Amino acid sequence: MRGNEAPQVNLFSYVHLEDRIPRRHPLRAMRRIVDDALTGLDGAFAAMYATTGRPSIPPERLLRALLLQIFYSIRSEALLIEQLDYNLLFRWFVGLGIDDPVWDPSTFSKNRDRLIEAEVAQGFFEQVLAQAAAKDLLSDEHFSVDGTLLEAWASQKSFQRKDGGSLPPAPGRNGEADFKGEPRSNKTHQSTTDPQALSYRKSDNQPARLGYLGHVLMENRNGLVVDTRLTQATGTAEREAAIAMVEARPGNQRVTVGADKAYDTADFVDRLRCANATPHVTQNTSGRRSAIDGRTTRHPGYTVSLRIRKRIEECFGWGKVVGPLRKLHVRGVAKVGFVFTLTFAAYNLVRLRNLVGAAP
Repeated sequence: MRGNEAPQVNLFSYVHLEDRIPRRHPLRAMRRIVDDALTGLDGAFAAMYATTGRPSIPPERLLRALLLQIFYSIRSEALLIEQLDYNLLFRWFVGLGIDDPVWDPSTFSKNRDRLIEAEVAQGFFEQVLAQAAAKDLLSDEHFSVDGTLLEAWASQKSFQRKDGGSLPPAPGRNGEADFKGEPRSNKTHQSTTDPQALSYRKSDNQPARLGYLGHVLMENRNGLVVDTRLTQATGTAEREAAIAMVEARPGNQRVTVGADKAYDTADFVDRLRCANATPHVTQNTSGRRSAIDGRTTRHPGYTVSLRIRKRIEECFGWGKVVGPLRKLHVRGVAKVGFVFTLTFAAYNLVRLRNLVGAAP
């Protein structure tokens, strides 16, 4: 018998929001991890706000909303707020009731900047890692390191001479600009849109782009990211950030560090050894002598490290395909660093959910 289409005339609903979410939905397991991490940040949140005045957006809800933006590849905060208005799953994850009003996008952005100033992303990242360590999911012996170029939210036409001598683009809404034959470097030019973004070419086969460099230290047991750095794009930034992350690791036991052939320099290898780390770096034999010799390559662990090292590309791939790192939507080292660290905290959440299971 064909059913009749009845108009939606019900004004009230008596179904609890919790009952609308499937019991085995992936966000349920991640919500438990997120709530435990936010509990550990309660003291930091209390120090961020005054004890009097008008209440702001709760930082816990703000951070959960930013995580949803990463999980679901939402390209702007305005679209995130729009989805929070009608998406029951998003309301449940953030902690909003069905009748709770959502925030204005400008208010949301202003409160997000407060999280950036307090370096909340780094604290949240460490709290998630602490839960992974408590479940014995982290290796303290074998690591991999790599960096990636993050394309800045600025066009090549904004890369103008610092002395103001650049020719203006052709007239029109988006006029053409001809850079052919013009020497352009970070010493003489600077982006007028994002002054902290530098022109950088990842390899000889790629064009120069305005951007930043993001660096990751990954443990090799389960592929979890254990440290992040965000630097300006310079030729030595990848190796300098790698050394800083290795030196900052807890404990003083000897470790192995896998890396690609871009890290095969005598200075980097020597500094790793001084940091009590064995450099499992891919040998770069193109026209010069490698800094890695038989003392390292003769061990079976060297081959294992080179094979597992490639998993770090999965981290970057997730951050650029699912996360917001393919083309940045914020400007400046502080804001880009916040997004970079929070993205890999979200990546670790997905990995943890997969590793520990989704059982309620």
